[in-house]
Formats: sequence, structure tokens, C-alpha cells
Amino acid sequence: MRLDPGNSWFEPVNAHPGAWESDAGGESFGRLWRAFMTARVTIASVLLALQASIYALGQPLREGMILLCVAYFAATLAVRVWAHPKPAGSTFDAQWVSTVGVDVLAFSALNFLQSGSINYTALFALPVLLASVLGPILLAMGTAASVTLLLLADAWWVSLQNMGESTARFLQAGLSGSGFFVVALLANQLALRLSREQRRAASSQSIARMQTQVNELVIDTLVDGVLVVDTNGIVRAANPASRRLLTTQGLVRNAPFMLAAEAAWQPLVELAQLTFQRGALQQADINLEQPTRRARRLHVRTRLAASRDGSEENLCVMFLEDLREMEARVRTEKMAAMGRMSAAVAHEIRNPLAAIVQANALLEEDLQDAGHRQLTGMVTQNAQRLARIVEEILNISRVQEQAPQGQTQALFLDGAVQKICSDWAQQNTSGHRLAVRQDSAQATVLFEPEHLRRLLVNLLDNAMRYASATAGAIQVSTELPASNQARLSVWSDGQPLEKTVQSHLFEPFFSSESRSSGLGLYICRELCERHGALIGYQRTTQNAVEGNEFFVIFRLASADAPLAPSLFDIQPA
Repeated sequence: MRLDPGNSWFEPVNAHPGAWESDAGGESFGRLWRAFMTARVTIASVLLALQASIYALGQPLREGMILLCVAYFAATLAVRVWAHPKPAGSTFDAQWVSTVGVDVLAFSALNFLQSGSINYTALFALPVLLASVLGPILLAMGTAASVTLLLLADAWWVSLQNMGESTARFLQAGLSGSGFFVVALLANQLALRLSREQRRAASSQSIARMQTQVNELVIDTLVDGVLVVDTNGIVRAANPASRRLLTTQGLVRNAPFMLAAEAAWQPLVELAQLTFQRGALQQADINLEQPTRRARRLHVRTRLAASRDGSEENLCVMFLEDLREMEARVRTEKMAAMGRMSAAVAHEIRNPLAAIVQANALLEEDLQDAGHRQLTGMVTQNAQRLARIVEEILNISRVQEQAPQGQTQALFLDGAVQKICSDWAQQNTSGHRLAVRQDSAQATVLFEPEHLRRLLVNLLDNAMRYASATAGAIQVSTELPASNQARLSVWSDGQPLEKTVQSHLFEPFFSSESRSSGLGLYICRELCERHGALIGYQRTTQNAVEGNEFFVIFRLASADAPLAPSLFDIQPA
């Protein structure tokens, strides 16, 4: 039968030079070493006390015995206080000479100098155990052999003086030596097995810690909120998404905390209690009513982490998902289907639209009346606009690449923004709320005029929806933040947007308003990407007033870029 070296008691001598050689931290070896050193000091103290007792009983003492006990006590105390633990090699190094060697010599001297019936042979077990437990098998066997030879030498010396006791002394020495060999072997194997188990435990703990760290990283990056609740309603763990969903009055709670601490969280408390009572998973759509903001709608699923043997407390794991985000994903899927349908419809519109334009052109050739010509001009103008819309829908549905930069027209940013803002304020009678500041030094940017109008009008309509009625509630500004960039900003003094809304601002069909289509900001993003611009959102302060700012970073046009027609010639969208 072949033995597994990892589980066998008896292994090759060279398999493990020392039980504690691979002890990374040295903590286990240090504890055992200090225990043995303390035992040596204790035995030395007992030997001194024994000599004092013999003297107190009136027995004669040899000065050599007293000096030997005192010297041994001083040596053991010095090693215990000043020496540092160090695993033994395969030979007697300096540290092990001062421990195992001193013990063997001291106890041999005690046997040689003894007077009376006191037998010190049992003391040799200490150096044998020390070498066996803390050293390799070679050191353990060498110590046992040394002790056996010393015992046999002592028996031979006694036999020279008294021939009658030679047989008994040799027999006792042989039996004691055999016992020390057995003790050395078993103790060394026990130490090896203990060391192996400790290394396995340390490896398992390291793997468990790494797995725990990986689980925490995965949970922390989950979009869904995760709560771990015990039977007392205390939240043991909460990932960032759950803390964001449970935020009340701007206060973010870190675990542990009481789930019943907030009245708005009462539906979660009831769902957790129901999970513990029924011992089965639960799911429900709940509303977290908060006094400072609208109710947050959540879809909650619970799982029960039950202890198999009942030795540990059961835990309820709750998964929180924002229903608004779920609905946004559904709208995104619908948008993909609508995009495919829009492409098909746009293809079908192009042919009859071309026929309308042709028929209108033929009709206009035969018309003499100015009023009739004005009507055909309106048909032509709206047909052209409809053709542009069809082409844009086709471009978005095909997810085509942006046109080459050289084909994009350039326009003066300040003049275009001033014209668009003026037309918008006149149409919406909001001139008192709008303030325009131009500081782009007549920079030209790469953007189509009609697309810029649509972009800015969408941002202004969005700002007007949330801004107050005070003067300067909406501010539009231009500037040059870098040598090759121009920046357009639309700021309003509206309330801060929720985190869930911010993460989906530029997605299609996502809006915090029930009557909004959610396509305005999406179209703005598409137009910016088409022209190599960047659009973003941030919460900023203007004139000591906090508000929402949407900004667009444009690419500056080169000197030879073709200029677009003036916006004064373009009709408002």
C-alpha cells in the first residue's frame, strides 16, 4: 500500500527538514519555543528548591550540585529573557547548543553527582521533546542517541565502582534510551502533523479571505441594492447601491444600522419579518415614502440564508431594484424595436415624398398668382424639412459613423447662440428669465446650424421646465476653456436631480416627468456625437445659487473650413 505523504504519520526524513520551517509568521513556533523555555526555567527552579529542601532536612550537600543548579538556572533564565526563537537546522547550531546541549550536559552532571536515591533520568525527556517538537527528525534522533550514550556511560562508570549493580544499571539505561527514541519519533511526527494542519488551516483562511474580498467587490459593483438583515432587524451589510436607494434627507447610513430606524423603511421591515416567519423567498413592489422627495418605487426580492445545524443565526438577504430603472430598460428595448420600425417607415416615406416634391415643382411652373406661389413655396419648404427628418431617422437607425470632419460646416458660436436664444425667448415669452453671456471671442465651431438650433432649443426647453420664474433663472454662456475647444453652457436654478435620473439622463425614453417622451436629451447626445462634440451634466453654482448645468464641448473649426449660412436665413424649428 502506498502512503500519501500529506497524510502519513511516518514520512521520509528529508520530506520535512523541520516542522516549523515553513511557518510564515513564526507565531506558532514562537509560542512553542517560549513554552519550552518557560518549562526549562521552571525545572531549574524546582532543582534549586530540591537542593534547599535537602539542606533543610539536614542531609549533606555537595557544593558541585549547588553550583550546577545555580548555573543551570542562570543559563535557562538568560535564554528565556534574551534569546529569540529560531527554527533549528539539521545540525546543532549555536542556539540549540545553548538549549538542548545545556540540558543534556546539566542533567548528565546531575546523574553523575547525585547522592542518595534520587534519580534524574526522567529529566532527559525535556531536551528530547524540545529537539523533537521544534527541530527536524535528525536532531531529535541525535538528541535521543546522545542521552542514551550518556546513560550507558554512567552505568559503565557505576559498574566499575560497584560490580553488583551493573546489570540493573545497564538494563535501566537501555530501557530509558529506547523510550527516549520512541518519544523522539512520536513527538516529531506529532509536530509534523500539527504543522501540516496549521499550514492547511492558514491556506484555507487565506482562500476564504480572498473569496470574501471577491464577493464584496462583486456585491459592491452590483447595480441592484443588496441588504443582509438579521432576525433583530439589524442590517449587517449593505452595498453602495442599497445605501443610495435608502438615502433619506441626504443622510447615508453605513452598516450596521437598524432597518426600523426610518419610517420610510417600514415596508422593508415587514418583508424581512415575513421572510423569517415563512422561511421562503418573498418579492413585492413597495413604495418608500420620504417627506423631502417623491416616493421611491422598489422591486424587492428576499432570500433566507438559514443555518443548517441551527448553530448560527438566520439571515435575510434582500435585493432592491429601482422600478424606474427597470422601466427604463424596458423602454430601451422598445426603442430598439421602434428604431427598426422607424427605418422601415422612413424608407417608405422617401418615395411618396419625392413624388410630392416633383408634383409641386411641376405645379409651380403653371401658377401665376402670387398667393398660389406662396402656397407651393410652403410645400417645398416643409417637404425639404421632412426629407431632412427622414434622413436623420435613417442615420440614427443605421448607427452610421460620423461624417468626415472636412464635410462639416463651421459657424460662429456667439452669433448662432444669440440668434437661437432670441428666437426661443420670443416664442416662449421668457425673455425676463433668460440671461445670455458670450465669451468665445467669435470662435467658429464644427456644427451644422440646424442641428445647433435643435440642440440648444432642447436644452432651453428642458431648463424652462424645471427653472423658477425669477429673473436670470436660465443662463446661457459661451467660453473658450482650451486652445482647441469651445464650451456652451445652459444653467437653470432647478432642484438637484436624483442619482438614478443622472445615470440615465441621455438614454432614450427615460424621463422623470410622466408627460415627457424622454427623447430630448437623447437627440442632443446623438447630435453632439455626430459632430464630434461632448455633452454632459453637472451641479454647479452661479451667483451663489445652485443649479443644474448642461454643457457642450465643441471642436474649433480650422481656418479653411466652409462657413455655414447665417442663422438669420433659417426658419425657427
